Amino acid sequence: MADAKIPADIAKMSFEEAMKELEAIIDKLDGGDVPLEESITIYERGAALQRHCEDKLRQAEMRVQKIVARADGTAERAEPTSFE
Repeated sequence: MADAKIPADIAKMSFEEAMKELEAIIDKLDGGDVPLEESITIYERGAALQRHCEDKLRQAEMRVQKIVARADGTAERAEPTSFE
């Protein structure tokens, strides 16, 4: 399911926006008062939000890994590590 498409409205979200909505979905599902069909629908949205957040974190980590501080305070480029 790693290659499942992320809906356009989610793809436009910042990490923080997506996390906030994901947390709301988790709270709603944990409440247990959601009908089955709605539970499935919001669970699917939650899964897409999770993938989006993971992608955003992976991108941020790769950007950070490109800069490695030397002992003298200057920076050098570094190769990103594998995410497998």
